[in-house]
Amino acid sequence: MLDDTLLDDPAALQRADQDRALLALAGAGARVRTALRQADAAGLDRLRPDGRPRAVLVAGHGSALTAAEMLAALAGTASLVVPLPPTEAAAPRADRAGAPPAFTAGLGWQLPGWAGPLDLLAISSADGGEQGLVALAEQAYARGCAIVVTAPEGSPLAAAALQVRALPLPYVTSVLPEDGPPAAAAEPDLPAEDPAALWSHLTPLLALAQKIGLTQLPYDALPGVADLLDATAVRCRPDAAAYTNPAKSLAARLAGTVPLLWAEGPVAGAAAARFAAQLADRAGRPALAGALPQVLTAHRGMFTGQLGAGADPDDFFRDRVEEPDPLHLQVLLLRQAPGPAGATEEQDGPAEVPEEDAGPRSFGVARAHRLAAAHDVRLTEYASTRPEALHALADLVALTDFAAVYLGLAAAQS
Repeated sequence: MLDDTLLDDPAALQRADQDRALLALAGAGARVRTALRQADAAGLDRLRPDGRPRAVLVAGHGSALTAAEMLAALAGTASLVVPLPPTEAAAPRADRAGAPPAFTAGLGWQLPGWAGPLDLLAISSADGGEQGLVALAEQAYARGCAIVVTAPEGSPLAAAALQVRALPLPYVTSVLPEDGPPAAAAEPDLPAEDPAALWSHLTPLLALAQKIGLTQLPYDALPGVADLLDATAVRCRPDAAAYTNPAKSLAARLAGTVPLLWAEGPVAGAAAARFAAQLADRAGRPALAGALPQVLTAHRGMFTGQLGAGADPDDFFRDRVEEPDPLHLQVLLLRQAPGPAGATEEQDGPAEVPEEDAGPRSFGVARAHRLAAAHDVRLTEYASTRPEALHALADLVALTDFAAVYLGLAAAQS
């Protein structure tokens, strides 16, 4: 069971945070600003596209693919955004120093058969050493695709970008103080990903999408994301008490549960999928994500099974002192719920919606509440009232990223 008093011990959290995940998330806003500035310096501001591409294909792995899914959610149905995950894996070669190579170095990608001169390929990598991405760039060049590459300067992928006449954009790495040698990883070839890497992948993609007309973002939308991330970092800082820190409160609520992460709309759906990935990577917890309304039929069986709350069918007077606390379902419903037109935007991040809230609900959301109530399963709803979809996405992702890290740190110390 999680000892939630650990969440109010900043010193214990700092000791547990060996890879400085909280510090990385606190610097996410700065990374967005740096990525925008470096993208303009690399030539993105001078780009004069001749029309919009037929399709935008985004290749990468980890949070680069998450960024692709978020771009697809923001672009909507008017544009075709295709995430390209790796399709194969080969044994990677060891480097000259003999260090074990990362598993991702041996991944391979393939372009769809229909990709050609009318399409744009965007490649994003935090490492820049994946030979599969280099080969993909060469394949796209042979087919006549326009190519944009985001990779660390001096990496093999950045060098390959110049060879295939791609637009090279720098990947912004995290700059964290080195207080000692890094902690040994349980799986050296499968290291944990920097939790703020998402913004180093997503920011150049969004700046590019804005330039080619893929999204209808206001001119100040991207700098506004940096401000929202900074504000979330202040609210969710380690020395903020749990009752005033929404990320700590959410982490404590999810402890000892099997979370069902439901979402209404594509933006909230992308945030829910990201939260499920972060819970697995940072907290070691399984979670199921899905979008309304189809998730109600997909997850219905969870409520009638052993994880449903309900009444205990066993002997009420049985001695349970030596028994572990049973796992129960916890539904977390994410959605974007813009306020009325003309309303002043005063919300500090996503707000928990009270059960008795009289605001408008779609039929899917109302049915989700009835399903949870019928089986005594707790449903907690978080809604962002930001009218801009990108800002609502940043709101939801920033909160849930901090919550996943806090849950993992507290569980490690329990």
